[in-house]
Amino acid sequence: ENAYYSVITPEGCAAILWKDNTRAPEAAQALQLTAPDLLSMKIVDDIVKEPLGGAHKDKIKTAQNLKARLEKYLEELSSLSPKELAEQRYEKFRAMGVLAEK
Repeated sequence: ENAYYSVITPEGCAAILWKDNTRAPEAAQALQLTAPDLLSMKIVDDIVKEPLGGAHKDKIKTAQNLKARLEKYLEELSSLSPKELAEQRYEKFRAMGVLAEK
C-alpha cells in the first residue's frame, strides 16, 4: 500500500503541471483527494451523498441527508463510554499517515 501526502491544493497543482487551474478536479484525482480516496484511506468515516446537481441546488435535501447521517453516528457513538470513545479516536488518528514499505 502506498501513502501519498500532498502539500498543495489541486488548483495549485494544476496550475504548476498544466498551467491551467481549471484542471483542478484532475489534479485532485491524482493527489488522491476525492471523497472515495479519503474513505478508502480511512481519513473520513463516510460520504454523504449530495442531491442531483450538488448540495447548493437543494439545501433542504442536503440538510436532511446530513442530519440522518449525523443522527446515525451519534447514536452509535453515544453507546460508548468516554474512555472507549477516546481509545477509538486515538487508534484512528494513530493509523493515519502510517507508511507501509515493501
